[in-house]
Amino acid sequence: MKIAMLSPIAWRTPPIHYGPWEQVTSLLTEELVKNGIEVTLFATADSVTNANLQAVIPKGYEEDGTSDAKVSECLHISECFENAGQFDIIHNQYDFLPLSYSRLVVTPVVTTIHGFSSQKILPVYKKYNNNTHYISISNADRSPELHYLDTVYHGIDLEQFSPVPDPKADYLLFYGRIHKDKGTKEAIEIARALDKRLIIAGIVQDRSYFTQYVKPFLCEGKVEYIGSIGGDQRKDLLGNALALLHPIGFNEPFGLSVVEAMACGTPVIAFNKGSMQELIEHNVNGFLANGTEEAIEMVRSVSLIDRKLCRKIARDRFSKERMAERYIEIYKRILS
Repeated sequence: MKIAMLSPIAWRTPPIHYGPWEQVTSLLTEELVKNGIEVTLFATADSVTNANLQAVIPKGYEEDGTSDAKVSECLHISECFENAGQFDIIHNQYDFLPLSYSRLVVTPVVTTIHGFSSQKILPVYKKYNNNTHYISISNADRSPELHYLDTVYHGIDLEQFSPVPDPKADYLLFYGRIHKDKGTKEAIEIARALDKRLIIAGIVQDRSYFTQYVKPFLCEGKVEYIGSIGGDQRKDLLGNALALLHPIGFNEPFGLSVVEAMACGTPVIAFNKGSMQELIEHNVNGFLANGTEEAIEMVRSVSLIDRKLCRKIARDRFSKERMAERYIEIYKRILS
């Protein structure tokens, strides 16, 4: 079986810090290679992989101020589809744009839909409903207008997240994009109401939101912003937190940070939107809140959550090995 894995190119695959789609693409690619599948990864030239790397873009357009995103996309996607005849399946991790190439090749195309940035992109997905295979990343993130082959949850590398059964620190953590959708403002409100230290980590996606709702409350030992993190710093920060606050303001398609926290044994307190019911079992590995006031009360009960069980659920349901198994089943189903 020969797979062309089409990665996004906003960032390197895998990303150094931020880049959730690139991260999932990398984990799946490496796990497929371990399973003896021949994979060609179409990604940026500085990407790191054990697969065959095919690249026409030197660096991610978010990391290279000299490149144009649309030009990079055109060159990158066309490179994959112009070589379609070499592969049994093209696995598109790049959102809707590659679908416009899918009728020009005979190679089956699998598209993992990582979420809908806007309802305006739905007409493209609808147009190619019957000649590509759509995979949702949660049952909550499905459009009734699309035909899906299956749902596959994202997997993580559990070895990168060590469980901390008894954290000595006493802080709450917000880990994600600084944006109203992610609820940074609400996380600050929760922490301040409890007089708990809050650490905020992630890229600032909305500068005006940061200036208005985050910056005025920054104070060492109270509310601290530490920027984007990765590697050991991410593992330590997640593992030693009392809880991850995830007060989202939108229907989140999945939530990698939720699973990563669980893998460290850290409970998650999330607003009950989108896929959260599929990731969090209320009162078992975290809490599902219907607003800020409920979340405040749930933080007070966070010691009742079994941190070992959080880790077990992450291991059993959200490992990269499990993700790869599911995709291999899907590839075989398509080819048969």
